[in-house]
Amino acid sequence: MEITWYGHSCFRVTERSLPTVVADPYDHLKVGFKPLKIKGEITTVSHDAPGHNFVKGVKGSQWELRGPGEYEIGGIFITGVAIKEAKQVSNMVFILDYDGVTIGHLGDMQKVPTQTQVEAFGTVDVLMVPVGGGNALNAAKAAEVIAMIEPGIVIPMHYKTAGGSQKLSALRQFLQEMGLSSAKAEPSLKVSSSSIPEETKVVVLEVAQ
Repeated sequence: MEITWYGHSCFRVTERSLPTVVADPYDHLKVGFKPLKIKGEITTVSHDAPGHNFVKGVKGSQWELRGPGEYEIGGIFITGVAIKEAKQVSNMVFILDYDGVTIGHLGDMQKVPTQTQVEAFGTVDVLMVPVGGGNALNAAKAAEVIAMIEPGIVIPMHYKTAGGSQKLSALRQFLQEMGLSSAKAEPSLKVSSSSIPEETKVVVLEVAQ
């Protein structure tokens, strides 16, 4: 399986012989970056905002998931959990199960979830978590959420990056919260069930162009 980050909260998850999932595609006119050039059969939307719901920017999208529930599409099991937030009606957390490897996308989570909500996520191997504040978790709250969920791999998102126009905090604040001085950005993350570490590891991704 390969995970690629397109900036802000947008990711593409691909696996041979399985549908491609695109999470939270953005309107570049609203959040910066270049226009999305991305393909995928399944699109998940955490909430109805231009930085997260630009489904028409995904070529080949056949399924659009916006609400809570359990879905099975083309061999992928997807769970949507609705989280009530202070500044918006609902934020969707989507958990993708790719043949036993689970990936969690927290969307624009704003506050630390309850233990009951965390239990609804189930086991999460790879967690995509907002860390830059704005209308989502800041660095300290992100670290707290990670400690609750205990994923094997954490991919930070929704922070200040070159090309992005939103006012967000830089990545270094989150790295400090996680006890790291720096992290080398990788072009993508290739992961399998045998490569999930026992101790939580932070993986920083480059913005794909």
